[in-house]
Amino acid sequence: MSTDPASTPYERRLTVVEGDDPRGDTEGAHPPPDRDRDRDRERDSLPEGPLALLARGAWQTVLLAGIAALVLGVLALAWPGETLLVVGVLFGVYLVVSGVMQLVAAFGTHAATGLRVMAFISGALCILLGLLCFRSALQSILLLALWIGIGWLFRGITQAVAAASDEAMPARGWQIALGVISALAGIVLIVSPLESIAVLTYLGGAWLLAVGVIEIATAIRIRHRAKHLRAGHHPAAA
Repeated sequence: MSTDPASTPYERRLTVVEGDDPRGDTEGAHPPPDRDRDRDRERDSLPEGPLALLARGAWQTVLLAGIAALVLGVLALAWPGETLLVVGVLFGVYLVVSGVMQLVAAFGTHAATGLRVMAFISGALCILLGLLCFRSALQSILLLALWIGIGWLFRGITQAVAAASDEAMPARGWQIALGVISALAGIVLIVSPLESIAVLTYLGGAWLLAVGVIEIATAIRIRHRAKHLRAGHHPAAA
């Protein structure tokens, strides 16, 4: 049987080496640089995936929140007196709205008569206190300090007693200590409300500055990572 000289194994090997195999590119061959550029250009032209859109919206929201916190912190530290006046007015608005909601709950629910009477009394008192806040800025600040002081006092006592009575509570010692500190801070606010609320204004301003810086830094990191999110790509592969 005669064989074709062009189909000898030696010449077939030469054909594969020279890249003239009719089956196409060899498995180990790399695509040309032009094909890589076209592939990158096509990948960049793909529409953004849902994760990329979510990340882009998230970093903008976080950035705005950080800038707002930073501005409020600067205002609180630069003008603590005016900040207290604004906070006092907002506290009055809160009391009025809370009182109206409690009155609606008292007349619109099917609870027991005793609970409805308590809700009505609480709502009427909240509305009355809120109107007093609008009448005098000093009264609103004083009422706000007393409100915070009483809340801290009851919360601290409850936390300390609960931690002391439950031996299985995690970090029991820290819980008792935090409860005692909260109760003492509440007592200080009740005894000297105006001076204490002024100190809280400075502490709140410093806290807002720290939160603003952290939020802005977080937004920058989210934006940096959002650039690597493409349609059909997993975030871990970025």
